Amino acid sequence: MPVSWFLLSLALGRSPVVVSLERLLETQDTARCSLGLSCHLWDGDVLCLPGSIESAPGPVLVPTHLQTELVLRCPQETDCALCVRVVVHLAVHGHWEEPEEAVKSDSEPQEPRNGSLQAQVVLSFQAYPTARCALLEVQVPAVLVQPGQSVGSAVFDCFEAALGAEVQIWSYTQPRYQKELNLTQQLPDCRGHEVRDSIQSCWALPWLNVSTDGDNVLVLDVSEDQDFGFLLYWDRVQGPLKSLWYKNLTGPQTITLNHTDLVPCLCVQVWRLEPDSVRTSFCPFEKDPRAHRNLWHIAKLQLLSPGIWQLTAPCSLLAKVVLCWQAPDQGPCQPLVPPMLPGNVTVNKSQEFPLVRHHPNLCVQVRGWEKVQLQECLWADSLGPFRDDVLLVEMKTGLNNTSVCALEPSGCTPLPSIASTRAARLGEQLLQDFRSQQCMQLWSDDNLGALWACPMDKYTHKRWVLVWLTCLLLAAALFFFFLLKKDRTKGKCRSGLTLTGSTIPTAAPRARTALLLHSADGAGYERLVGALASALSQMPLRVVVDLWSRRELSAHGALAWFHGQRRRTLQEDGVVILLFSPAAVAQCQLWLQHQTVEAGPHDALSAWLSCVLPDFLQGRAAGRYLGVYFDGLLHPDTVPAPFRAAPLFSLPSQLPGFLDALQRGCSPCPGRPGDGAERVAQALRAAVDCWTSLSGAPGRGEERDPGPCPALE
Repeated sequence: MPVSWFLLSLALGRSPVVVSLERLLETQDTARCSLGLSCHLWDGDVLCLPGSIESAPGPVLVPTHLQTELVLRCPQETDCALCVRVVVHLAVHGHWEEPEEAVKSDSEPQEPRNGSLQAQVVLSFQAYPTARCALLEVQVPAVLVQPGQSVGSAVFDCFEAALGAEVQIWSYTQPRYQKELNLTQQLPDCRGHEVRDSIQSCWALPWLNVSTDGDNVLVLDVSEDQDFGFLLYWDRVQGPLKSLWYKNLTGPQTITLNHTDLVPCLCVQVWRLEPDSVRTSFCPFEKDPRAHRNLWHIAKLQLLSPGIWQLTAPCSLLAKVVLCWQAPDQGPCQPLVPPMLPGNVTVNKSQEFPLVRHHPNLCVQVRGWEKVQLQECLWADSLGPFRDDVLLVEMKTGLNNTSVCALEPSGCTPLPSIASTRAARLGEQLLQDFRSQQCMQLWSDDNLGALWACPMDKYTHKRWVLVWLTCLLLAAALFFFFLLKKDRTKGKCRSGLTLTGSTIPTAAPRARTALLLHSADGAGYERLVGALASALSQMPLRVVVDLWSRRELSAHGALAWFHGQRRRTLQEDGVVILLFSPAAVAQCQLWLQHQTVEAGPHDALSAWLSCVLPDFLQGRAAGRYLGVYFDGLLHPDTVPAPFRAAPLFSLPSQLPGFLDALQRGCSPCPGRPGDGAERVAQALRAAVDCWTSLSGAPGRGEERDPGPCPALE
């Protein structure tokens, strides 16, 4: 299947698309006013001293609005600089003060009090490393002086600024009668069409365009004999940028980048290798959905200390974090509000949990894009597996009154209740435990209430009376007597498989769980995996494989399904079988190199790798994992070193040792040799030969027409 890549073309020269800006031929600053106003610009810059706000003695002229416009100052036709034109809108503020003794009747005509106004308007400009202040004298004739009315505008040409700079502009009068106006603007860099053809420093810079192509890579084409600096970096909002790759290039060059490395904050910066050269930055993947998916795959939720957690990711994430309660049945984790209201999360920064008592069923969910992206039960490893506890929510209903409900998948069930849920049937007992303080308090608030975890272990078994207990013991005795008699008649273990010269016993009264994890390498390979799973099912094993649980896998999602099955298997003292193929080995190598597993057919592989890899890296794989591969499809040395910490078997050639490792703990039993294990070996051998012949891979034995692949009975 073709892998999607990104094509980033870097071309040299002038852009064919030009949006023209107004050109100013004057090299000196100028000022002009709208009709009716007169303006004068002071020579040179003035000190930027706003001073404090004073009371207006009467009508005064004040700035009310700021506007900017980009222009080009061009002393020569082909030598221009970027310049910011500032437009200040002015209005009359305040009223004439009427003397108390000059009160006239309504019938007596009044002489107008209006007169001309004059103001000194300051324009302050800052753009690192430049800071300037210009002073304009504006005069308004008496006929235009109307308190509260706009009188026109003044235009200043212009403040020169560097490409790509952030400029800040303030405007106020001297003296100052109100708070100064301010405006912030980001100027375009050489990527802007309006400046690219007019400023010489941009002519030799590359301009960047991004497109996608299923068969291409990320390519930067630099013209021959042109020297450039190239920087690939993460532009972090919360913290400094992180340089990933820097190199000085001489064209022509080609640089490749896998699409799985793309994240929203991945940016490119290029510049000519000259002193004080202009740098062009470009972040093309900010809104790309695939880059956001990659970011969530990389993000990790970590417990730094018992009360401190952290979400690590290369870029900022728009996400919320909540506490939730995870029941042992692997159902949906139910958010707890309170004690932790959903709040925005800051990546790469330690966060404190609310004042809750730690419990293995308390988990943390990170939600983004309106769904759960990450979930970790951070205390499960330190406090043990999930407990069969019910969470009681105590709520304040009055000054001295409280109500109690039990948190269940259907909601919070009030206690006592006539509902048919588990907590409702045990409502009285749970309330008695709650009142007698037999439950563990996880959180409390004087105004809101509290959360309590009440054990359910003592209610999972019925209290037998003496007669029923006697009947149960008698039935158990008869059952074991029948089993012993059957074993003596057959001469073998009840659950054993016998090979020539050796016995594979399984004396456990309960079938061991085996979770089979594999990569999705096509329909033919899935039939081979199904053959292995069916063969193992002939033994006293409860085999779990995603091929047989597609509906459940689709309902819960790959990550949640594999995480739950792995936890359940290890809690039941089962074994996890890792089936390695060439594709699986390649994807494992990517993980160990701190890269992500590519999307598509390997989504399931990415999910179970994220579940099992921490056990191998932290030395917890012994006795819990087995590795297998099919004869002729893989060399054992290609399996990544961390995974070789578990026993590794080649099937079907090493089937006896593999079956013995699966059935550890069963003592050999005497009896006639059985043919169950031999049938497993024959079925696997036929399935491997058929698949390798049909796929063209090197097989075992002589070449022959495979025909249709045999089904495992």
